Amino acid sequence: MKKRILPGQKTRIACPAVFAKRSMARRSRFLPLGAAVVAGLLGAADGAFAEEDKTLSAVTVTATQDGPDGYRATKTRVGKVVQDPHDVPQAITTVTRALIEEQEANSLREALRNVSGLSFNAAEGGRSGDNMNLRGFYTFGDMYLDGIRDTAQYNRELFNLEQVDVLRGAAAMLFGRGQAGGVINQVSKTPMLYGINKVGIGIGTDGFQEVKADLNQRVGDTTAFRINVMNRDEGSARSNPYTGTEPEIHRMGFAPSVSFGLGTNHEVTLSHLWVKTQDRADYGVPFVNRKPNEDMAKAGNYYGVDANFDDSETNISTLNYLFKISPDTQWRTVMRAANYKRSYWAVAGQGVLTANSTAGQAKTREFETDNYVLQSDLNTAFTLFGLKNELITGVEYLNEDSIRWALRNLGTANNPLYKPGQYTTAAPATYKGETYSAYVQDSLEFIPDWKMTLGIRRDIMQSEYFTTTAFSGNFAENSYRAGLSWQPTAAQHYYAGWSDSFSPTADLYQLSGNQYPAERSKVFELGSKWLLADGNLSLRTSLYRAIKDWERNTDLESTATILTRKRQSDGVELEVAGRITDSWEVFSGLSLIHAEILEVAPGNGNVNFIGQMPRNTPKRTFNLWSTYQLPYGFKVGGGMEYKSQRYGGAPTGTVAFNPNWVPSYTRWDAMVSYDQPKYTVKFNVQNIFDKLYYDALYDNGGFTVPGQARRFILSTEYKF
Repeated sequence: MKKRILPGQKTRIACPAVFAKRSMARRSRFLPLGAAVVAGLLGAADGAFAEEDKTLSAVTVTATQDGPDGYRATKTRVGKVVQDPHDVPQAITTVTRALIEEQEANSLREALRNVSGLSFNAAEGGRSGDNMNLRGFYTFGDMYLDGIRDTAQYNRELFNLEQVDVLRGAAAMLFGRGQAGGVINQVSKTPMLYGINKVGIGIGTDGFQEVKADLNQRVGDTTAFRINVMNRDEGSARSNPYTGTEPEIHRMGFAPSVSFGLGTNHEVTLSHLWVKTQDRADYGVPFVNRKPNEDMAKAGNYYGVDANFDDSETNISTLNYLFKISPDTQWRTVMRAANYKRSYWAVAGQGVLTANSTAGQAKTREFETDNYVLQSDLNTAFTLFGLKNELITGVEYLNEDSIRWALRNLGTANNPLYKPGQYTTAAPATYKGETYSAYVQDSLEFIPDWKMTLGIRRDIMQSEYFTTTAFSGNFAENSYRAGLSWQPTAAQHYYAGWSDSFSPTADLYQLSGNQYPAERSKVFELGSKWLLADGNLSLRTSLYRAIKDWERNTDLESTATILTRKRQSDGVELEVAGRITDSWEVFSGLSLIHAEILEVAPGNGNVNFIGQMPRNTPKRTFNLWSTYQLPYGFKVGGGMEYKSQRYGGAPTGTVAFNPNWVPSYTRWDAMVSYDQPKYTVKFNVQNIFDKLYYDALYDNGGFTVPGQARRFILSTEYKF
């Protein structure tokens, strides 16, 4: 194996071992050597990298401390153990910190625009906050923060995230109950042993203002703390023509963390995330003749009034302990307590906009959720009967307690007024659930370069749900995962995988009838992954079929609590990420989906929807972002986002298949930056051509939300 020394480009952190002989590369059990060396340089808090065998040659990587890892992610824990995404036998899209910063993305929704096959929902059935469809299936039950369930209804921010991993396909064996589309896992920043400090400000059109800081300090040989803070205000190009009221975003966050024992066999990290929002939500414009009211959208009309509010407060405390038992064996235990509070009143974009258009259109509620989680995972690598094994096993306990109130109108029917904490006399909806889980997975190299992965998980869930009716559910379900991988060289990976998932009745604080069984999903996937350009560029392809039974949704109409007895989604995905040359970097994805409703619910399902495409599932999505490094620290870049036509919901009572729909769109963005060792100045233009497009769709067909109008943002960052 030849030693390879990378050029010292600031943002270049490559994986030099990828073109070593396969017999040597296989000895790195969890992560290619280059990523392990980089993790050592950066003092990664999780520290869960297997030590390379002594027979491998030394590798030198040159990088500056403040440089992000580029567009090609070199590590992920979405498979329950730290490894290169290239080695995971399932499709993964990672939105890295470098991509987030260059695009001036601030919310999770903005980051996920880089994920092909994903579309946005708008507050379906009270499911306010982040709500997406992936591969044609909803994902609001598949949100995770550092591998721990994070399904509460709130708007997630990026200021304390290192990257966002999207594991596509069913993942219940790894994460527990969930859906067929995939898992969206947010990866938090953690303390490091080298000093990095950044303070930035940004100003832009339509009232955009942001101040943020990322401060890391080493305070001993093995101890460091890190603090991330953020405060952001945004206005809008849309306004109420009668009052001048605009949608607004006011958000602030504070995320301290401290790590002990970094680089030792015992690492402990204690962290807290506090996020407060005070928004005035935008519920968009209504449909007219089955398409968006374009005249109203072009005029920038907004239905909201000054009294509208969307207030939330999120507190998440986490204790993470990593015990490195040996170079090939690690035991990780995580405890978390989380509290989520939210209260909102928004005027929906329905009917005719008048000087008093709030009556009968209030979208309002208040809720509080408490989650307590204990996870403990053990991963180890060993040889048995001459065969190499990579074993992962773990247990989990999850306690969920949620209460939801209806807010009381303090005004009149024609002039409503709502305030937080002012409830109706009706009994609140409550949900209490306890889940006990255990799983085991083994990846067995049965012949050189060939691995078989088999996994099983058992979830036992006990829940109590009450709205106008009461429901008690006791579910005990198995989830499975199987895969076959062939990696003839370190730069090639070909795999076939099968996985399933389940989601029981009354999960996610909604009741859909106890006469129906749990949702079940099955996903079959064929894929390939390549590393090109000396390992700096990754290319992946996947071909999949996802089949789901008993999905709880109202999909294209709302006369049944369960519409879809069976549905299917077939798709093809292509993705490229990384550096083509030392100066040219690209991130791009293409998704082609053919989704179809195969059966509707017995008794009350609408047979006219059989054979039709489900809601908010564009057949084609494409995203591109590319930058080029110029001399003297200048960089230029830009990209686009494309979605084909999507069906929205149909009005209540619709019998024939004639749903609302939104047209296809293409949005273009651009960026230019000037980067120096101590500071960076950056100028972003979002939606260059001021394209009118519709970003999010409401479930039951009432309205759709226009996307971001053209916006200019000038930002600067000081590094010390």
